[in-house]
Amino acid sequence: MIPTHTSDTARQQAHDPMECRALSDILVRIGDKWTILVVGTLGDGAMRFNEIKRSINGISQRMLTLTLRGLVRDGLATRKQYPTIPPKVEYTLTARGLSLLPPIVALTDWARQHLLEIKASRALFDLEAESNPTTEAP
Repeated sequence: MIPTHTSDTARQQAHDPMECRALSDILVRIGDKWTILVVGTLGDGAMRFNEIKRSINGISQRMLTLTLRGLVRDGLATRKQYPTIPPKVEYTLTARGLSLLPPIVALTDWARQHLLEIKASRALFDLEAESNPTTEAP
């Protein structure tokens, strides 16, 4: 699954379709826009549902519910319900969830570093596509 600089034979031996599917399933979870934002938000400590919702611009209640449920299911966060009226529920990252913060920070830093270049590339691509509509997009 991960490209290496080894021979083709070694690469074929290391390629396991079942592992690729399993890794893909995990990467879909942690690569999701909302998951990244929720994990980043919970990196500051335990938070209640509405605190998380207010911290993440644009997330709907349904998406936050689904994202938190997925994080708990994957063992990246915990959900603790307190026996109070009204019920109080807090979400916290587990050790596994906390270990995801450095890669998220690295990706965020990379995106910040290349933001203007990518915007310029997109604008150029779109301009070229508009001026030559018969050319198929890649």
